[in-house]
Amino acid sequence: MSGEKKRGIILSNKNINDSSSDEEEEPGEVIESAPPQSVGEVRIFNSTGLTKKLIRRGVGFQTPEPGDEPTVHYVGSLVDGTTFISTRDKGEPFTFKVGQDHICRGFNEAILTMKKAEISFFTLPPDLGFGALGTDGVPPNSIIQFEIELISWIKVVDVCKDGGILKRLVKKGEHTGQPGDLDEVKVRYEVTLLEGVKIAESPEEGVEFYLKDGHFCMALPKAIKTMTKGEKVDLIVQPQYAFGDGVTSVPNGYSFPPSSVLRISLELLSFKPVVDITNDLKVVKKIIKVGEGALPANEGASVTIRYKAMLEDGTVFEKKGYDGETPFNFITDEEQVIAGLDQAVATMKKGEQAILTISHEYGYGVEEVKCDLGVIPPFSTVVYEVELIDFEKEKAPWEMDTNERIKAAGKKKEEGNVLFKNGKYQRAAKKYDKAVDYVNEDGPQTEYQEAIKLCSKVLDVEFYNMKALYRRAQAYIETSDLQLAELDIRKALETDPNSREVKSIQKSLKQLQAASNKRDAKLYTNMFARMAKDCSTGTKRQKIEKVDKDQKDGVMAMELEKVAGSSGASESEMAVNESDYT
Repeated sequence: MSGEKKRGIILSNKNINDSSSDEEEEPGEVIESAPPQSVGEVRIFNSTGLTKKLIRRGVGFQTPEPGDEPTVHYVGSLVDGTTFISTRDKGEPFTFKVGQDHICRGFNEAILTMKKAEISFFTLPPDLGFGALGTDGVPPNSIIQFEIELISWIKVVDVCKDGGILKRLVKKGEHTGQPGDLDEVKVRYEVTLLEGVKIAESPEEGVEFYLKDGHFCMALPKAIKTMTKGEKVDLIVQPQYAFGDGVTSVPNGYSFPPSSVLRISLELLSFKPVVDITNDLKVVKKIIKVGEGALPANEGASVTIRYKAMLEDGTVFEKKGYDGETPFNFITDEEQVIAGLDQAVATMKKGEQAILTISHEYGYGVEEVKCDLGVIPPFSTVVYEVELIDFEKEKAPWEMDTNERIKAAGKKKEEGNVLFKNGKYQRAAKKYDKAVDYVNEDGPQTEYQEAIKLCSKVLDVEFYNMKALYRRAQAYIETSDLQLAELDIRKALETDPNSREVKSIQKSLKQLQAASNKRDAKLYTNMFARMAKDCSTGTKRQKIEKVDKDQKDGVMAMELEKVAGSSGASESEMAVNESDYT
């Protein structure tokens, strides 16, 4: 049968006496999508006995949910046509909260099936109407009928799922995602008691603060995290999310009784996304202007930036690309700039402007450093105002022919050897990994690269498209680009924190990252063990010094020669100990 289950109600075109039943699923989950109802068509809700005849189609796809506040016109009648109630006669529509049985239970369930501007005719069995008691104009155990027009509704959200903060949507915001804990938001608000006494308000231009720092009362940041830019809401805040019993006045001089319920009119004017680049809050990026496209610069890209670098007190110690000066160019992940700037720029998009806050661990360290325009004291946190003017990504293996890949692999292998000799083992391992990718004959599967391209085109237009973010994250995982997959998963969860699909691939990603980290740890253990062994005696040092240069270069490189040979490159000399990567 063709059916739809929504909030525990199953729709069907079958006769009401049909005894077949559907499997039970989680409340709110769709089992099958029923075809759109045609004007004049009658449908029966098997689980309740409610019958619906569509008179006029509605607009859109959304329907009210329990807790929402719809505005309707309706006419109630008996089966013989006798009217017992009508808003049409009064000339005013009726507004109520779904789920509070203002009229009868069946009326609520009827509203849950309707779209905006829809008109439908419903027939309710006695148990959905007024039952054995009846009401004015309705005899006991009567079948009743309602013609209902759903004019509109206000969405109401229980923010904390405990009734403590109820959010009524007054004005929809933009589809640009919701702010996160680290983000800086700008809001306008007015706070009153339920009887209308004003106790606080923001300046007309709004007030800025970081969500993690909070503002005014606990309810404000919790509600803001559910909003989008431009959204306007009314909040009803219970004491446990306001001030409880302890606070009876606010700084502006207003006072109020303890345990007061608050009404807050709140508008999210804007917000600036803040990203924890290193996952330890030691390199933080606040986005001032969103860049173009969907893909960031990433590691190995040639980037062109302008920046102003300063201490926390605002003292500028370096500038590049200002006052007619040529912008600064460097290659990411090559230690050409401080680590914090390097890692942050690799996450930026063309045209993006950001403020970076970099602690000394990722900055200039524990020593005093002299720069063009000033001196950086030891242990200094530094701030960079950066604009990514342009970038050119490093060519991917799948974009090269066989000869190009072999040449690139050789170059990466040599770079890895130099880094290893200088004791930079983690960066050396990255070079070796890239070398293996280049000479892998199969390379990343073309279908996943095509999926990445298609999803990126969608995201160029709609930055927070959930489906595109989800599909691209899947493709990145398949091509082992785990860092980019993590970025897309984060964005998707900002849009829908409860998405099961996204949480599922996030779990898979974490498992892959753990496996990769374990492999790296084993690689470094092997490297250090070999170094300790080589340095254990003077005799071994003398032997090492006599080793031919070509052999020495290959001591800790990856075993690429065999793979390169399978690509028709027997002349490639990339000898690596395979045990370091297993």
